[in-house]
Amino acid sequence: MSDLEERFSDALHSTSRSWRQAVDRKLKYLGVSQASWMTIATAAKARSPLSQSELADRLAVEGATMVAMIDRLVKAGLVNREASTTDRRVKRVVLTPAGMKIYEKVKAEAAALRRDLLANTDQKKLLIATELLEGLQGIIDQQA
Repeated sequence: MSDLEERFSDALHSTSRSWRQAVDRKLKYLGVSQASWMTIATAAKARSPLSQSELADRLAVEGATMVAMIDRLVKAGLVNREASTTDRRVKRVVLTPAGMKIYEKVKAEAAALRRDLLANTDQKKLLIATELLEGLQGIIDQQA
């Protein structure tokens, strides 16, 4: 691996982690952990309700970790588990109205932070970086 490739990989990893931590600091007042708001946001953005295992895959966590997270979110009244219409063994995770309210706050705070962080970024460079990352994601998805 060249020095530039290693530098890119390190920058990608550390920036991703730092970005999530910055959002997390903005959301402290909500009283939800990073794992909680990320689970809520992932469930909210899905085109249809996700199963617990689909959520775990999208968040790159173990199934048991996701079960415990969903248990906490159910107890907090932020999500419900609903039986799948096609497979009764599968439970879909659905946001409650309180969970949607949290998501709307997460979405607004994340958008405000994104605007602040990217305010002085050249739009052409942003487009190039975005296309690069989307292309890499496509390659990774094909290999999976």
